[in-house]
Amino acid sequence: MAASELYTKRARVWIPDAEEVWKSAELTKDFKNGDASLQLMLEDGTSIEHKLDPKTKNLPYLRNPDILVGENDLTALSYLHEPAVLHNLKVRFIDSKLIYTYCGIVLVAINPYETLGIYGTDIINAYSGQNMGDMDPHIFAVAEEAYKQMARDERNQSIIVSGESGAGKTVSAKYAMRYFATVSGSTSEANVEQKVLASNPIMEAIGNAKTTRNDNSSRFGKYIEIGFDTRYRIIGANMRTYLLEKSRVVFQADEERNYHIFYQLCASSHLPEFKTLKLSSANDFLYTRQGRSPVIHGVDDTKELSTTRNAFTLLGINESYQMGLFQVLAAILHLGNVEIKDKDSDSSLIPPNNRHLTAFCELVGVTYQDMSQWLCHRKLKTATETYIKTLPRLQATNARDALAKHIYAKLFNWIVEHVNKALITNIKQHSFIGVLDIYGFETFEINSFEQFCINYANEKLQQQFNMHVFKLEQEEYMKEQIPWTLIDFYDNQPCINLIEAKMGILDLLDEECKMPKGSDDSWAQKLYNTHLKTCSLFEKPRMSNRAFIIQHFADKVEYQCEGFLEKNKDTVNEDQINVLKASKFDLLVELFQDEEKATSPTGQVPGTGGRTRLSIKPDKGRDKSSKEHKKTVGCQFRNSLQMLMDTLNATTPHYVRCIKPNDFKLAFSFDPKRAVQQLRACGVLETIRISAAGFPSRWTYQEFFSRYRVLMKQKDVLSDKKLTCRNVLEKLVQDQDKYQFGKTKIFFRAGQVAYLEKLRADKLRVACIRIQKTIRCWLARKKYLRKRSAAITIQRFTRGYQARCLAKFMRRTQAATIIQKYQRMCMERKRYRQKQAAALVMQTILRAYMARQKYQGLLREHNAVIIQKRVRGWLARCWYKRCLVSLVYLQCCFRRMKARRELKKLKIEARSVEHFKKLNKGMENKIMQLQRRIDEQTKDNRSINEKLVSLETSSTAERERMRGELSRLRGVEEDAKNKGNQVTLLLEQLEKLKKELSSTQKEKKTIEDWAQTYRDEMEKMVSELKDQNCSLKKEKDDLNRLIQEQSQQMTEKMARAIVEKTQQLETDLNEERSRYQNLLTEHLRLEEKYDDLKEAMVSSNVSKPGHRRTDSTHSSNESEYTYNSEYAELEEGSRAAEDVTRGIDTSLTLKLQKRLTELEQEKQSLRNELENREDQFQRARARDDVEFKKARGAELEYESLKRQELESENKKLKHDLAEIRRSLLGNAATGAGAPGSPAYKVVLEQLNASCEELEVRKEEVLILRSQLVSQKEAMHHKDEKETMTEPSAYVEDVSKLKDAGELKQAYIGLKDTNRSPRFMHKPLEVSDLLSRLRSAAPDFHKLNEDGELWLVNQGLKETIRLLEHQLQTQRRSYDSEVESLRGELQNVKEENNRQQQLLAQNLQLPPEARIEASLQHEITRLTNENLELLAEDPTASREARVIILRRMVDLMEQLEKQDRTIRKLKKQLKVYSKRIGEMGAGQTEGQTSPGQMVDEPIHPVNIPRREKDFQGMLEYKKEDELKLVKNLILELKPRGVAVNLIPGLPAYILFMCLRHADYVNDDQKVRTLLTSTINSIKKILKKRGDDFETVSFWLSNTCRFLHCLKQYSGDEAFMKHNTQRQNEHTLSNFDLAEYRQVISDLAIQIYQQLIKCMENILQPMIVSGMLEHETIQGVSGVKPTGLRKRTSSIADEGTYTLDSILRQLSAFHSTMCQHGTDPELIKQVVKQQFYIIGAVTLNNLLLRKDMCSWSKGMQIRYNVSQLEEWLRDKGLMVCGAKETLEPLIQAAQLLQVKKKTDEDAEAICSMCLALTTAQIVKVLNLYTPVNEFEERVSVAFIRTIQTRLRDRCESPQLLMDTKMIYPVTFPFNPSSLALETIQIPSSLNLSFLTRV
Repeated sequence: MAASELYTKRARVWIPDAEEVWKSAELTKDFKNGDASLQLMLEDGTSIEHKLDPKTKNLPYLRNPDILVGENDLTALSYLHEPAVLHNLKVRFIDSKLIYTYCGIVLVAINPYETLGIYGTDIINAYSGQNMGDMDPHIFAVAEEAYKQMARDERNQSIIVSGESGAGKTVSAKYAMRYFATVSGSTSEANVEQKVLASNPIMEAIGNAKTTRNDNSSRFGKYIEIGFDTRYRIIGANMRTYLLEKSRVVFQADEERNYHIFYQLCASSHLPEFKTLKLSSANDFLYTRQGRSPVIHGVDDTKELSTTRNAFTLLGINESYQMGLFQVLAAILHLGNVEIKDKDSDSSLIPPNNRHLTAFCELVGVTYQDMSQWLCHRKLKTATETYIKTLPRLQATNARDALAKHIYAKLFNWIVEHVNKALITNIKQHSFIGVLDIYGFETFEINSFEQFCINYANEKLQQQFNMHVFKLEQEEYMKEQIPWTLIDFYDNQPCINLIEAKMGILDLLDEECKMPKGSDDSWAQKLYNTHLKTCSLFEKPRMSNRAFIIQHFADKVEYQCEGFLEKNKDTVNEDQINVLKASKFDLLVELFQDEEKATSPTGQVPGTGGRTRLSIKPDKGRDKSSKEHKKTVGCQFRNSLQMLMDTLNATTPHYVRCIKPNDFKLAFSFDPKRAVQQLRACGVLETIRISAAGFPSRWTYQEFFSRYRVLMKQKDVLSDKKLTCRNVLEKLVQDQDKYQFGKTKIFFRAGQVAYLEKLRADKLRVACIRIQKTIRCWLARKKYLRKRSAAITIQRFTRGYQARCLAKFMRRTQAATIIQKYQRMCMERKRYRQKQAAALVMQTILRAYMARQKYQGLLREHNAVIIQKRVRGWLARCWYKRCLVSLVYLQCCFRRMKARRELKKLKIEARSVEHFKKLNKGMENKIMQLQRRIDEQTKDNRSINEKLVSLETSSTAERERMRGELSRLRGVEEDAKNKGNQVTLLLEQLEKLKKELSSTQKEKKTIEDWAQTYRDEMEKMVSELKDQNCSLKKEKDDLNRLIQEQSQQMTEKMARAIVEKTQQLETDLNEERSRYQNLLTEHLRLEEKYDDLKEAMVSSNVSKPGHRRTDSTHSSNESEYTYNSEYAELEEGSRAAEDVTRGIDTSLTLKLQKRLTELEQEKQSLRNELENREDQFQRARARDDVEFKKARGAELEYESLKRQELESENKKLKHDLAEIRRSLLGNAATGAGAPGSPAYKVVLEQLNASCEELEVRKEEVLILRSQLVSQKEAMHHKDEKETMTEPSAYVEDVSKLKDAGELKQAYIGLKDTNRSPRFMHKPLEVSDLLSRLRSAAPDFHKLNEDGELWLVNQGLKETIRLLEHQLQTQRRSYDSEVESLRGELQNVKEENNRQQQLLAQNLQLPPEARIEASLQHEITRLTNENLELLAEDPTASREARVIILRRMVDLMEQLEKQDRTIRKLKKQLKVYSKRIGEMGAGQTEGQTSPGQMVDEPIHPVNIPRREKDFQGMLEYKKEDELKLVKNLILELKPRGVAVNLIPGLPAYILFMCLRHADYVNDDQKVRTLLTSTINSIKKILKKRGDDFETVSFWLSNTCRFLHCLKQYSGDEAFMKHNTQRQNEHTLSNFDLAEYRQVISDLAIQIYQQLIKCMENILQPMIVSGMLEHETIQGVSGVKPTGLRKRTSSIADEGTYTLDSILRQLSAFHSTMCQHGTDPELIKQVVKQQFYIIGAVTLNNLLLRKDMCSWSKGMQIRYNVSQLEEWLRDKGLMVCGAKETLEPLIQAAQLLQVKKKTDEDAEAICSMCLALTTAQIVKVLNLYTPVNEFEERVSVAFIRTIQTRLRDRCESPQLLMDTKMIYPVTFPFNPSSLALETIQIPSSLNLSFLTRV
């Protein structure tokens, strides 16, 4: 393309500038070929003429369009050159506050010198799993790319971090390692990732120092290899260090410091453990005060040392080793303070008793004499002799410093070695990621050996970088089948050869070091002679013969030769080393024990293994060879550098280039000169140059079509977009060399995209002009029509106004006349009324004054009387209360003393076994006596009560009469007193009035005179008062209105406060729920981890020989899973744990146990809080129970009276029977009993009456007995002992009868068991006896020949006697046992509470630990009881134990005997019942005559079969429980159940089985069923936890099961929703409240699993569907992208769209509805879904600069409207889901609103209430125009927003927490389904269940 087409008017270019490096200018005139200059105008309006180079005629660089400025990738710029790169970095850094930018494969990081909140865990989670180009540039993106490529390509990775000192290399490397540690985790709980991170503070303490450029500069290079296993989790790390700057130990320049560790020790010298180090302030030591800057602002060295020590401890370096290290470091400081003085010109000495040398010797364990000797002397060896030579002071000082440097280097290497040992694990390393933190290119005023090595390393790294970039470019072109031509790039191999080749600089340096008299000057001459004329990269300074210049890839550097040889040799006095080797300090000896290995003849690098000390023997040949083969520092560095390059070449490198923006450490300050210098040095510009040499701009065909669709005509658009793009490009760009067509992309040369953008902008500009023209015409016409209509309207209103004015004038004239008439009349009337009113006022005032004086006197007298009365009463009451309190206290003390004595006696008696025996012997007699005494006392009390009632009645009446008479007399007395007082007062008043009348008459005249003058004044005053009254009325109205407004405001304020308080309480409740549910999640995670560890350990044990193997019949297939009992699992788990515990780290186990204990405690505390809140309800229930018991007691008293009445009636019946017997016996001889005789009739009447009365009384007695038994059972809590009281007493009474009375016993037993349906035959009744009396042969002897009458009489007697005996027995047992049970009840309650707490704790424990916990609790209880006995009476404790054991044995024997007796008596009772039945049947048959049988034939009767009434229960056998769990839970397919059966059917079936277990009172069955159900649900969720359908199905069923437990629990709060039939199905025997809590916890876990499963499904769809996909096509254009390609916004096949999200949400909703999930729970799930969508979308928006545009805001708002429409269709608008999208909606609105003026800022602050300040500022900083018509947000506007939002109290967190789960609640939802109507389908294979 011709230059004239680009360099036209208004084109912008870059011109060089001395201050800003590059300055922007705009052409004011078109450039034409042949012009020698350009006419430019700078940004400040200055016009200049830019001269072109006459030789090259090179035009200035063109500037990129504004829409390309600020791009994430520098390669996306159309014009790739130095000014464009510099400007783009400056705009991102200064305006957008973005410190990271891509430059192809390089991440450029600019140090902000400010702490940024972009490195939190939320940012790590946001970048985890993302492609490198899909997010904004970040160090985490590079780390994620390396981690992903390692896992995908199975290739090791390297991250190379380089840059100047102070550029942020160490921080970047640290953040990269933090990312790996957070994302990958470790393979065990050994916290390997924490150890890797813990190595950072250690290495920073011993290897970092403050320099003039950086407060935390790394003075060594390090390469950390982070190892990963096959699952790509961290297993360890290894560190390699390079070129420690040892000279810093002994010397620091101004404003610099020594290594941090020295200052940390000095700052902590006051600690007790450091007293032995004899340290003080850093200013007291030579090695720490030379830089005169011992303190770093904002750094606390004491805290830093604490951090360092903690890191040492974490890495396994114990306290003794740490103190040893600090001891060596302190010795170095003391060594630096050793003062060496001149003895003469050739010798020196150390003064005796030098304090610092003494401290040094004590710390390192050497003798003072030896150390002082060899600090000032050295040993010279010749072939024959050994000489000791004195050293001058300067040489001795240098030797001292060399020793200090040598010790520190050894210590540094020792620490690195032990850090590596701590980071190495036994697990095999599968792959690694290396992080290289190495010094960048350095050039100072004086450059020495260290700078030479650093720049040499950077030359090698730059060469490797160039080759890698070149290789990537070549691969890209070959992949797209683009013709590849070699690109010329800078190759720095000649410079590397100059340094490391044969006869190179390093080779000559090593050779000079071997020379006996080698020096820096001779070495410099060799360099000049060798390279000055042969190598163009080597130069000699003009003014120096001891320096040389090398042309590096970045810049020329001049090196001073002084010190090169000494630093390369790195020599130290061997005699000093020998002294240190002889030290008594073990750590120091360990540091120098490999000294001989370093000088081995083989010349190998010293190894790290072995710590044995070597004996040193003089060997001249060995010494000579060691000197010859000892490696120099340069040689060692070259070898280690070569090893590093080999490692990097074997890995895939990733580059991070750190830039230092300024030399003054100012936050967000950009110095262009320094930045350009570093960009040139770090190779970024070389990358740009290589990219610009080819085709730097690359577009996919779809992106090109979308962006430049406006340049195409309709006829150019074809169905094949690739062909369309080809045709359009051929028309737009004539030169085909400017672009190439690849397989999937179009490649453009530099500048072509800018040209296309110019064409696009021109086309859009023309369209805009046309649109503006049309709109302006329409607006002008509308304005004209509006003005015309306004003029007509104004005329009409003006004429009307004039007419109204005339009419108004006429009306006013007439009204004025009328007003004048009435005004004059009013004034006269007003004058008269004023005079009248003044007189009345005067009279009123005088009369009122006199009345007030009189009233005040009376009032004072009355008040004085009242005060006296009250005071005297109060004094009397106080005296009485004090006396009463004293008396009560004395009574309490006396009663307490008596009670204590009585209690002591009772305790002594309770301990006595003999006492119990005595009590048991006479218990029955005493009970009988007490019963008789109670009866007598009852009768006496009744009579006394009657007398008392009559007396009270009479006394009450008399008292009332006397009280009335007294009140009447008092009234009369008061009236008399009042009247007497009134007479006296009236007489006194009369005298006063007479006196006042005379004085009043005298004053009347004067008052009349005064009144006349006063009247005039009052008239004036009244007028003024009226005016004031009017004003006051107005003020009153204003105040009333103000008060009303304030009251309304206060009401609103109070309402708002109440609402806020309510919201705060709801928030606190939700936080508490969230905390509890998070604890449940953590508990579940730990359980799963424990199960995984247990399974892994079991599997590992199975493979090992000698360990226990599983049964061969056991199937490993999960589909064939069979449920095993908890005890088998416990046994197997315990055995496996025993086998594997040896291989587990003890600290790991302790940490897990501690963590589990903490979680259990927190969970228990939360549960206790919930229980405390439920205690109020329990207390209310307890009060109701007490009231019920009181009422029940009254009923019992009534029933006891009824029982006494029945006893009296029975006595009467006995008396009647005796009379009948006497009459019958007396008249037997005379035949008086013949039929029809009077005696016979009397007998019949009495007998009939007695029989009827007997039947009624029997029924009453039976009813009463049943009531007593039921009450007794209820009061004794269904205790077996009490339920057996009545039958045992009854059996004992029956057993006392003789064999002769067998029939009577059978009769009594039959009477007692007559209610049982098993006995179908009735005994002989009185009615049968009467029928016999009425028969044809009524002879008395015949009647009583078989003794039937006597039998009936005896039976009645025995029945009455037995009933009396039973009643008395029951009463005695009741009275005696109630007292004992009252005492036991409290103990039982306390024990019950303890057992409930224990049960709750045991239920929370895993199955393996429950038995152990129960045993531990029982042991604790027994121990406490024993301790209590021992504390009360230590001497009798052993006897008490023996007595208790004997009692236990006796009780066991008695229990066995009673069981045998009960079984025997039951058998006898059955036999007697059978005999009675047979006898009764035979007698009935004997009574029937043959004639009767003929007369009354028996007809067959059809008995209808009753329909079986089902109770809604399912019965199963114990052995079928496993089958039930397997078929109903483990192998159930949710889809078939959800489609074909009722929702929640498994829950109903399980509850019906549970109801039957409760019905039969089988607690073991209830417990095992619930435990099996819970464990099976957990198993199936663990197995298929990623299946949404399965998780949703079991969430629904678990909630339904929980609702059933509540609905049928018997609680009134739940029962009120039931039908009467459902209330009959409530649980009767067990309270499952604690299991409800466990199942609720399980439901919470399932809900969280559902949310996690849902999140995993939605996560890949959200960003693509909500952000990247263009739902409204053509609204947002695609901007050019760089090498890091992003996902296309065009919906390709397989790309997720918004419809994909809506379809998935609909699938979720329909699945939950099919499963019968509660509607409230569905709302909570949908709310959580929408929160995830909103949070993920907003987070990606905040991390993607290309998404922050006006058009993208429109797309987001449209997508949100579609989501709201989905909510509206599903009827879920009120579930709170819409509110969760509010931050996203406000972010989209923020992208679209105007952002210029202060009004806009105010609108934004009031609109974006759901966004934090950090989020608002981030969006404004990221806002990027897509078209040229949009404008960027100015920095001033962002500052205004920050100022207005400064007072907001909010979290500084930038991203929303996508892992946050709202606390879930399960509102009670009763089921209307009747349990008895549920049918079990055969498809469930539950035929073994039986309906009950």
